[in-house]
Amino acid sequence: MAMTPRERIKNFLARKPVDQMPCFSGMGTVTVQAIDKMGIPFAKVHTSAELMAQSAMTTAEMFGLDGVVVPYDMCTVPEALGRGVSLYEDAGGILYPTVPSKWATLDDVDMPEDLSVIFEQGRMPVVDKAIEIINSHDGGNLGIGGWVLGPFTMAGQLIELDVLLKGVRKDKERVEAFLSKMTDLVITIAIHYQNLGVDFMNIREMGSGTDIISPRMWKSLVKPNLERVFSALDSPKILHICGSTDFIIEMMNDCGADAVSVDQKNNVAESRKKLGNDAMILGNFDPYGTLTQMEPSDVEGVIKKCIDDGVDAVWPGCDLWPDVKEENVRAYVDAVRKYGKTATPAVGRL
Repeated sequence: MAMTPRERIKNFLARKPVDQMPCFSGMGTVTVQAIDKMGIPFAKVHTSAELMAQSAMTTAEMFGLDGVVVPYDMCTVPEALGRGVSLYEDAGGILYPTVPSKWATLDDVDMPEDLSVIFEQGRMPVVDKAIEIINSHDGGNLGIGGWVLGPFTMAGQLIELDVLLKGVRKDKERVEAFLSKMTDLVITIAIHYQNLGVDFMNIREMGSGTDIISPRMWKSLVKPNLERVFSALDSPKILHICGSTDFIIEMMNDCGADAVSVDQKNNVAESRKKLGNDAMILGNFDPYGTLTQMEPSDVEGVIKKCIDDGVDAVWPGCDLWPDVKEENVRAYVDAVRKYGKTATPAVGRL
């Protein structure tokens, strides 16, 4: 008997045998095809709980995905902390919200003592309501993913990254104290979403790949805070990092997450050798190149290679760019269904 999409994701992340590989993501998954079907401007999905939920569910149902993920942009938390947001509501096309005003220096940082107040600010209530709507839709048939930026990446959304990196050399204690505050913030948000009923939490420490910081700095500046995050969360919990991760994949796997997610820059076949078959690896195709640029006939080979290299679930390396080719997304889903019927290194089949 076939599993429901939600059952498939939950069993998969619990490492229980599944009927087939789930087709889902821990990053934003909304397409222009869903937006066009709804007849709304793209900017509206960021400000309305109903439209956010509907766009996520419409995308999943149009293409046969097993899960949905909200929100779509990285600005909800900075906005709630008073940094503002540029929503581009009057612009046409696809423009994601941005943070218009970061703290210029560590002296400018102003965090509330009670972090829970942020859930009443900005668009945080919109995200909460969207999760509630999805949970109640169709008997809760779709898996629901929640996400929050990791402490280091969150810091880069609130203060310029070069301020932090220069501060590591000149003002290390204050930088570490600020990152500790970011860690508290990430934990607070992740637990909040878990309490709302998401099926998994993805911690996106996406700005900490080794094309940005060295493995040595990652070990001292990023890893301890991620360990604290994952020790505070219930399972299922996932660590995602974009960019170059070959030199830190073993440290990533030691942070306490149930699975690691990597993008197309990671050599997954080598990562599988390093981590062994007990590790759960998610990845690692380029969503932009594969779903917006390729010929549909070439997509199957990309997805098959991910599976052949040893992923347990095929995940895009980052958010889907909404303006995908419809036939490419269908080819991606079809390839996951076709080649995902057999057991993967960490997860068996019924």
